[in-house]
Amino acid sequence: MARSFWQKTGFVLFSGSLVCTGAVMHAACEDVKASHASQKPEDLAEQLAKIDDVVITVGEFQTRINQQSPYVRQRYTSIERKKEFLDNMVRFEVLAKEADRRGLGKDPEVVRTMKQVMIQKLLKDEFDKLKIEDITDEECKKYYDAHPEEYNQAENARVSLILVKDKDTAKKVLADARVKGVDNQGYRNLVAQYSIDQATKDRGGDLRYFDPQTKEIPKPIVDAAFKLANIGDNSEPIKTDQGFAILKLTGRRKALNRTFDEVKQQIRNKLYRDKRQESMEAFVKNLRDKAKVSVDESKLAKVQIEGMTPGSFPAPGLPPPGPGGFHPGAPGAPQATPAMPGNPAGSQGITLPPSGSPKAGN
Repeated sequence: MARSFWQKTGFVLFSGSLVCTGAVMHAACEDVKASHASQKPEDLAEQLAKIDDVVITVGEFQTRINQQSPYVRQRYTSIERKKEFLDNMVRFEVLAKEADRRGLGKDPEVVRTMKQVMIQKLLKDEFDKLKIEDITDEECKKYYDAHPEEYNQAENARVSLILVKDKDTAKKVLADARVKGVDNQGYRNLVAQYSIDQATKDRGGDLRYFDPQTKEIPKPIVDAAFKLANIGDNSEPIKTDQGFAILKLTGRRKALNRTFDEVKQQIRNKLYRDKRQESMEAFVKNLRDKAKVSVDESKLAKVQIEGMTPGSFPAPGLPPPGPGGFHPGAPGAPQATPAMPGNPAGSQGITLPPSGSPKAGN
């Protein structure tokens, strides 16, 4: 007699816990095909074991073993080890039948697990048709030419700034031991004590990374930053329209110039992932459009999240929630946490005025 749907799906779960994924799984399947091709169908159909009305054939047993990785398969070449594997299959069937007898096939968690397995199989069957080799060199080159900023970038520097009103105060800051080296906390304390630039003061004077051509930071500061050689080095006082600035070099990124040949495979991988994702989104959307879906969003307010109050968010540093089953990728979907307030796009948030503003005193 045929197995129940629960037993079939359960066996997929059992088998899935034993097999490797990706290329190893593909290689195993190829080995299975080659092995079966050399055997007579009637031999593979012979009964190897029977548990009540469930039959395990030679072919099924052989397939289960050959679905393991080569490393695992080599452990089952002897009769004794084959018996051990068969005992595990019998044990599985005995437990599955008892679970089915108790009605667990209708348990919500079991049903949900069955759906996950079916969805995984569906998506594998549907999207394994696209191969990475299908992404042509021409497509890769087109992407490379359209995104030069990803593979060719100017040198970047990162500095922290202390802005003071006059040169005497700037000299006093430079004489303070906390301005030296890479002691971030000491320097942050110095920034908090002396800097008059509120936009950068709250983040320890950090101006973030910028290149020599940036227009968001006054040119005297940019020029001075790229003259600093080593991390932790300080600049001499730099006269600006708002006062005197002292810089500490906190980071340096070398210029990036990568040829197409250097990044071709990287681009191919990206385009392959993107195509699969786009195909999956279209596939799911098509199914949803065909389905009769009704949603009452007003009921969402009745859903209570344990340990959370309305409008609250997890503390910074907490890991994201664990996986909750199949969730198709949704680019642009609302995030789990609110957007953090920050500077306008393209702004470093520096309050130094442009040239032409009233001069600071000497």
